[in-house]
Amino acid sequence: MALLDKHKTIEKNATLLLVGTLLVVSIGGLVQITPLFYLENTIEKVEGMRPYSPLELAGRNVYIREGCYTCHSQMIRPFRDEVERYGHYSLAAESMYDHPFQWGSKRTGPDLARVGNRYSNEWHVQHLVEPRSVVPESVMPSYAFLKETPLAVKNVSYDLIANRRVGVPYSDEMIASAEADMKAQADPNADTSGVLARYPKAKLGDFDGDPAALTEMDALVAYLQMLGTLVDFSTYDPATGYR
Repeated sequence: MALLDKHKTIEKNATLLLVGTLLVVSIGGLVQITPLFYLENTIEKVEGMRPYSPLELAGRNVYIREGCYTCHSQMIRPFRDEVERYGHYSLAAESMYDHPFQWGSKRTGPDLARVGNRYSNEWHVQHLVEPRSVVPESVMPSYAFLKETPLAVKNVSYDLIANRRVGVPYSDEMIASAEADMKAQADPNADTSGVLARYPKAKLGDFDGDPAALTEMDALVAYLQMLGTLVDFSTYDPATGYR
């Protein structure tokens, strides 16, 4: 009864109600904001993770621009049915360089967190050009135009700079070499030693079936082929995050 009387007193006193509201909002805000100051301590360090290569980053931009995330999640939950179908459950570290992350919650199509290396470049191109030719029950629209759309490379270094400003560790060397790395990764005749030195495990070669042209299809397939391939889960220790 005494507690009820106190509650009525607060409700009838505008000043007390305001102070109480500010107190509750402040506590709620601190609960959300405080962990951000310790963000680097809360993300596990996993061997193999690296920033996207310029070509992969361009492909990710195409992926977001075309709304692929609305039908495909990139987060495998730690449940038996998910792990058996898609592979090892997703780690927070795998999204540490994503701005924004692509976890998603809707799966009109399958989860793509581990799609890298599961299919050939040719399969991906055919699937994007005419989805039902390889997956008869697919409801995905055609993205054939990506194969005919030249990839813009002129300002790729600015994309890396923008990502560096939000915490992605692109070095000055990576930024200076961005345009050359983008072209070399999709050129089967190029010297790719620099690309591999800066971006270990990057997929190399012609992605869209036309080595003479650098297209948005090259970029998107390069991005898809990288997903889920950076962490070696055969040696991953969940207790430490390292081998």
